[in-house]
Amino acid sequence: MDAFLLALILTFLIALGGREQMIIAQFSSATDRNVPLLIIGVACAIATAAVMAYAGSTMAEILPRRAAEMLVAFALIAGAVELAWPVKIKPMKEPTRSYVAIGAVLIFRQMQDAARFAIFALAAWAVFPTTALLGGVIASVAAVVLGWSLGAETLRKMPLRTIRLVFAFCMGIAGAVIGLNARFQFL
Repeated sequence: MDAFLLALILTFLIALGGREQMIIAQFSSATDRNVPLLIIGVACAIATAAVMAYAGSTMAEILPRRAAEMLVAFALIAGAVELAWPVKIKPMKEPTRSYVAIGAVLIFRQMQDAARFAIFALAAWAVFPTTALLGGVIASVAAVVLGWSLGAETLRKMPLRTIRLVFAFCMGIAGAVIGLNARFQFL
């Protein structure tokens, strides 16, 4: 249950203002919030969350306990770096209507975003990684639906950059503490 709640809350909060959410919002605004775009976004969110949860749990199973803790620390620090990186989405001159192209872009962006690194880390940490997967999937879908429903203009008005920097700092500290604990075993 802990992994489910942590994955649910953290993945949603970390995904706020992320590249994938901004891309969905931009396409949603340009295409008058059509439902196939939402379906593609939800399918991509489910697929990438499942891949990262599976990868995290599988890698943690084959590693010794302290090495698995270090893997969690690296994933959190990678997520912190991605969160701190500014999100710059170029305005579209003519949006594509190809859902395959939109899906490919979303999968590429989602596989390298901080929310998926958090799912990876929580699945590697959890006793039952399925709970981290379920929490991550629900939160990822909620973030996509939020971006789709609000649109690009509304998201640009929110202080998402500040929120992302605060979470980047918190994720970096968590990753450093977990990494130091794995190395020196002080907690």
